[in-house]
Amino acid sequence: MNTNNFNKWVTVWGNAMSITDRRPENYARNLTLRYPIFNVFNGKAIRITLDNFTGTEAVTIAKVVIAKMQGNIDDKTKFPGDKIKHETLTPVTFAGKKSVRLEPGAEVVSDEIKIDVYQHEWLAVSLYLEDFTQMRSSVIITGALSGGYYSVGDCTESLSLPMKLTRSTNCYYFLSGLDVLTEEKNHALVCYGDSITAQAWPDELTLRLVNEGIKNVAVVRKATSGSRILREYDNITYESYGVKGLTRFAREIKVAGVKNVIFQHGINDIIHPVGEEINPFRPWSDLPSTEELINGLSYYADTAHEAGLKIWGGTLLPIYGWRTYAAFREEMRKQINAWIKTTDKIDGCIDFDNAVCDKNMPERFADGFDSGDHLHPSITAYKAMAEIIPEELLK
Repeated sequence: MNTNNFNKWVTVWGNAMSITDRRPENYARNLTLRYPIFNVFNGKAIRITLDNFTGTEAVTIAKVVIAKMQGNIDDKTKFPGDKIKHETLTPVTFAGKKSVRLEPGAEVVSDEIKIDVYQHEWLAVSLYLEDFTQMRSSVIITGALSGGYYSVGDCTESLSLPMKLTRSTNCYYFLSGLDVLTEEKNHALVCYGDSITAQAWPDELTLRLVNEGIKNVAVVRKATSGSRILREYDNITYESYGVKGLTRFAREIKVAGVKNVIFQHGINDIIHPVGEEINPFRPWSDLPSTEELINGLSYYADTAHEAGLKIWGGTLLPIYGWRTYAAFREEMRKQINAWIKTTDKIDGCIDFDNAVCDKNMPERFADGFDSGDHLHPSITAYKAMAEIIPEELLK
C-alpha cells in the first residue's frame, strides 16, 4: 500500500454521546469495554475520540488498546465477535500518557497511532475502567455492524474475552469517533437524528456501499434515541432521551473530512407531549408549533452551511397506530414533510416517508415495513431507506 498521499484525516466511524438511563448501578469499576469498528478506508494512522459530553463527574480511562480483529476473510462485513490478532495490539496514548481524565462535558482526541489499516478491516478499541467510573456518557446503537462487549477485569490485551465474565452490549460508553489518516478523495457523510437513525439504516447504507463498490465515503452516525429538536427532559425518568438538537447539532457535525449531512429528526417533538394529567413530565406546553419545528430545522441548515457543508433533509416516517397517534400529530408530520420537500434552505430531500409508507394509506407503514410498534421501521424498511440515498452524496 502506497501511503505517500495519505494526508487527510477522515472519521470512519462515530457516535453521538447521550445520557445513560439512570439506575442505581450506573458506576463501573474493574471493567473492560471492547468495541469492534468496521473500517472503510486504507490509511497509515488512526486516532480516537473519547467523550464525556453528558457526564456530571470527571472520569478516568485507565488504559486504551486498539487491535485488528480476527474475522471471516470471505465476508468482511460479518460482525466479527470479540477476538483480536494479538500481534497487532497497539497502546493508545493521550499527550503521551496511557491513561486520560475526562472532565464533565469534555472530549479528548488521542495521539496519532501509526498503524497501517485497510479498507473493510475490523478494528477493536478496548477501554479499561480501573476505578469507580460514572457511566453516564453513552449512546445505544443497533444494526448489522454495531455492538460491543464488556468484561470484568483488565481484558484489553486478551486475545478473546473470558466467556464467563463477558456480556454483549449495544451501549457505547465514551467512545465517539475513530479517524483514519487517508487519501484526499475520501470523505464522511454524517447521519444525524433520533432512534430511527440510531437503529439500522446507517449500517445498511455502509453495506450498500460495500456491495456497490463505492469506496470513498464513510457513514458516520450521530443519533440519540428519544431526542427532540427543541426540548429535553429535566428529570431522571426520561433524561436518557437525550440532549435537544439545538444543543447537539453544531457539536456533532464537527467530524473530520465531512462533506454532507443528512438529518432525520423531529418526530419525537410531535409525539411526546400528552398532558400533565396523563404524564407529569410530558406537558402540552412541550408541543411545538409547526413553525417552531421548521425554525429548528432551519437552524440545522444554517449551521451546516456556515460550516461549509451540504445538508439534506429526511422526511418523517409514518406513525399511524403509535400509542399517541392523533389526527393533529399526523397533520404536523405532513406539514414538516412538505417543508422538507420544497424548501430552498436545504440542499435536497431524501423522501424516507415515501420509501416506507403504504401508498394506499400513506399515514401507515407498508406491509412488512413496520417493526411492530408503528413508529420504528423493520429491517426490510431500513434497507429501503438506505437504498434511496442519492449517489451524489456517496461518490
